Amino acid sequence: MTLAFFMLFRHQIPIHYLCLKRYFDMQVTTKAIVFSAIKYGETSLIVKAFTASDGIKSYLLRGVLYSKKGKLKIAYFQPLTQLEIVANHKNKGTLETLREAKVFYHYQTLYADMAKNAMTLFLAELLGNSIREEEKNEDLFQFLEASLQWLDIHKEVANFHLFFMLSLTRFLGFYPDVYQIDKPYFDLLEGGFAAVESLNPNLRGDNIYYFKTFLGTNFDTIHTIKMNKTNRQELLKSLILYFELHLQGFRKPKSLAVLNEVFNTYV
Repeated sequence: MTLAFFMLFRHQIPIHYLCLKRYFDMQVTTKAIVFSAIKYGETSLIVKAFTASDGIKSYLLRGVLYSKKGKLKIAYFQPLTQLEIVANHKNKGTLETLREAKVFYHYQTLYADMAKNAMTLFLAELLGNSIREEEKNEDLFQFLEASLQWLDIHKEVANFHLFFMLSLTRFLGFYPDVYQIDKPYFDLLEGGFAAVESLNPNLRGDNIYYFKTFLGTNFDTIHTIKMNKTNRQELLKSLILYFELHLQGFRKPKSLAVLNEVFNTYV
C-alpha cells in the first residue's frame, strides 16, 4: 500500500471510529489490591489501589453507593481486597475509570478475625502512605499478593506486621544494611549497624535483639519468635520511625492505636 493510498484511505475512516479506538486502547485488565475507599459526595467513592499493570491508581466510582444492580459492589473495596479489574487508564495523574471488578482471591479469615482485621486496617494505611509509584512493579505486587494470602490462611500471626514491614523496605529502597550485624546498635537514620551509639535514633537492648532476629527469619518461622506485648509495641514504634525517617511525607497510621488496643486485649 503506497503512502498516498494510505492517506486517502485514512481520511475515509469516520472520526467517531478513531475516537472509539483510542477509548478502547486505554482499557486494561489487571489484578489490583485495594488500599483505601473514601466517600465522595453522597453516592460515589474514590478508590486507591495498587495495580499489577500500572502501580498506584485512583478511581472515581460514580453512584456506586446508590446503585444495587451495577457491576461494582461496595463489598469489593474493603482494605486489601484482591481484585481483577477492567479499567480505563489515561495515565495523566487524574482519577481513572473502573468499568468492572471481581474478587480474585476470597479471604477466609482476614475480615472475620478481630486481630487480623485490625492488622489489615493498619497495613492498608501503611501501604497507602508508603507506595506512591505510578508504574509497574511486578515484584512488589507479587510480594503483597502472596503475603496477604499467607496472613489469611495462618493462625499464629502476632508477628506478621513486623516482618512484613521489614520485608517491604526491600522494595522501598531502605532495607537495613546487615554489614556488621554483630554490632550492638542500629542507626535508624543511617540504616546500618554500629559499634557506638550515635546522636541519631538508635535501636538497642531488647529492641535490637528482636530486630536482628526478624532479619534472619521468614514468614513460616515468625511464630517461633516469642515476644511480650511491650517488646512488640516497642519494635513496631521503632519500625514506624524508620519509615518516617526514610520516606518523605510518610504519616504514622491513624489505625496504630486500634491495632495496639486489639493486640493488648486479644493477642
